[in-house]
Amino acid sequence: MTNFTRGQKGKLADLGLNGPFAVTLDIASGSMEVDVSCFGVDAAGKLSDDRYMVFYNQKSAPDNAVTVELNGPRSVFQIDLARLPQSIDKLVFTAATEQGSMRALGASSLALGSAATFAFAGTDFQDEKAVIIGELYRRDGSWRFGAVGQGFAGGLAALLKHFGGSEAGSSAPAPAPVPTPVPAPAAPPANKISLSKIRLEKRGDKISLDKRDSGGYGRIKVNLNWNQSAQQGQAPASKLDSGFLGKLFAKPAGRAGGIDLDIGCLFEMSNGSKSAVQALGNSWGAFDRPPYIHLEGDDRTGSISSGENIFINGTHFDQIKRVLVYAFIYEGVPNWAATDGVVTIEIPGQPTVEVRLDSDSQHAMCAIAMLENQGGNLQVTKLVEYFGGQGKITAHQAMDERYNFGLNWKAGRKD
Repeated sequence: MTNFTRGQKGKLADLGLNGPFAVTLDIASGSMEVDVSCFGVDAAGKLSDDRYMVFYNQKSAPDNAVTVELNGPRSVFQIDLARLPQSIDKLVFTAATEQGSMRALGASSLALGSAATFAFAGTDFQDEKAVIIGELYRRDGSWRFGAVGQGFAGGLAALLKHFGGSEAGSSAPAPAPVPTPVPAPAAPPANKISLSKIRLEKRGDKISLDKRDSGGYGRIKVNLNWNQSAQQGQAPASKLDSGFLGKLFAKPAGRAGGIDLDIGCLFEMSNGSKSAVQALGNSWGAFDRPPYIHLEGDDRTGSISSGENIFINGTHFDQIKRVLVYAFIYEGVPNWAATDGVVTIEIPGQPTVEVRLDSDSQHAMCAIAMLENQGGNLQVTKLVEYFGGQGKITAHQAMDERYNFGLNWKAGRKD
């Protein structure tokens, strides 16, 4: 393992990085929210193609040359330099905040696979709101890494401006037209990157999102994630010894089998049909046919860092009346206060909507958010309401009755 210091540079080939590899950022920001990004810039250091900015609102570049998985303080970029076009001369890794300054960071690092690491901390900075951590760049026909560690005034929007990008919603005066005898072809409109995240803070808070075009909302991704962090460098004796599951279920070590947190939804179509999509009962739904809602899979171990996903076919959103997104504990004693659970709703061309499970309860079921078709527009409402079973009434049925879906429930299991 090579330990880089600020300003140090080296060839990737010398580090043994001759193929795809991961760039992992561990940012010790405490309660301060920090956004990490990768800017793919040209030889002039400008973001000439906005598709090569990878961050929370755009998690992959064309051909998956760069992708990112965000999991709390850890962000993992998967890099395949061979898939980058010649127009991309450098990948710049950054971190930014709007809440405080980089002075507040604890011991943090950037790692290149298992070959090299660059350590930095808040003591390296002053009151800057952003930092350029490191960069991968072309030089003399080969790729190299440079440890930068440069503080930068302003947050993510300022970084975007620095690299020549444009933020969605911003505008600049149009230049005066220049007479020409031959009409010049119109330049294609520049893609604008949305840096906005909409966080619904209180129960009942809602946001309405307009369709961008007649094609509907595209592929809507509803992701449930939670705190799965374990002590770095140590493998837990069992899945219950650390991270999310150890906090959530508070069971003694050695009883890891069958413990599970699931995402699911109740839905009502515009024609009045209703049902559920969930792993329990193997009701996975379908993306390309009714109900146009599909549960991607079931993470029974909690080992998938990206959490669990439901995909909604927004092209057919006119056939969907409402979708109630929920999470429930299939087995175990709940401790929701320890989960740091969050649901994000990602819609192409829209800001990411975030709903946090920020209330405590000992019930097994949490109704998280309601997605509704309001006159053709998608409205998202924060619920975060908990339900438990009582007598012959299950938690599913109690939630159903609260939101008037009227389904018939019976005991089920996952095969």
